Amino acid sequence: MNGGQEQHGQRSDHGGTWHVSGALAARYVDGGVLDAEAWSVEKHVEGCPGCAARVSAAAREGSAAALLADVRAELLSTALAEAGTRTEVHDAEAGRAPQRLPQPLRGARATTRILWAAGPAVRGSWLVGVVLVAVAALVLAHGAGLATQARPLLLVLAPALPVIGVALSYGPRSDPLHEITVATGSGGLRLLLTRTVAVLVVSVPLLTAVGALLPSAPGVPGAATWLLPALALTTATLALGSFTGCRPAAAVLGGAWLAAAFLPSLSYRSDGVTDRLSLSLSRYATDPAQQAGWAVAALLCAALVAVRRSSFDHLERT
Repeated sequence: MNGGQEQHGQRSDHGGTWHVSGALAARYVDGGVLDAEAWSVEKHVEGCPGCAARVSAAAREGSAAALLADVRAELLSTALAEAGTRTEVHDAEAGRAPQRLPQPLRGARATTRILWAAGPAVRGSWLVGVVLVAVAALVLAHGAGLATQARPLLLVLAPALPVIGVALSYGPRSDPLHEITVATGSGGLRLLLTRTVAVLVVSVPLLTAVGALLPSAPGVPGAATWLLPALALTTATLALGSFTGCRPAAAVLGGAWLAAAFLPSLSYRSDGVTDRLSLSLSRYATDPAQQAGWAVAALLCAALVAVRRSSFDHLERT
């Protein structure tokens, strides 16, 4: 009997009461047990401190260790902030001057919270990709002798980069804390907009500055040509994402932009790369009327996002 229970991850004492073994605790933490067995473990640890400690140790050592560390750090930060607020209220009621944290510590805590909310938008592989695109454009222009080709290529790629950043900064595949944060008051659309702003704050100044540093040529659009198309595509990703999720929306819209920009230029065999890419850009983004159209599209998509804001509370939880 005991051997069978050991085989299923349970241990029995001499009185016949079973306990959670280390193997069962590890499988429970990793989600490798059936619902009935998981219920038995959860019911048992409510009244068995030893088994509760064994399951807790397995959680700290298993695949969820990093997630638990992040949750613990956030809870500690929140508790410290609330404790500081209660201290200030207590001091005010007692007639004493509030004991505030030193300014550098308060500033550091605020910065930490902003960076955490921005999430993968400022600490993921997307940021590395944007930097690589910017560096590659400069190398092509100043190191590879392709001065006139670098700017059109950058202007064609740039509108798709914020779209990709939005897709990679939100959702369970990108954020290990997604299940927790999306269920809080800061989750849903608020969190998505925070990370979208982080994507734009990083990409817009960087790519515009690099575009300005690239050599210009007759017929090549200016360095800021891509901004309104990028804004419209980003807001359109949010609007379409309210129905489909951000990743499918980004794939459709980013792919459509790149296809519309690159595919027509392939038929102009007699022209150089610069002329073909500049011609593609002139079809969509260089004329004032076209730029106004992108601005109107961005406003309409933003309005749709506002109307659909409640849909983000339950999107992409799985």
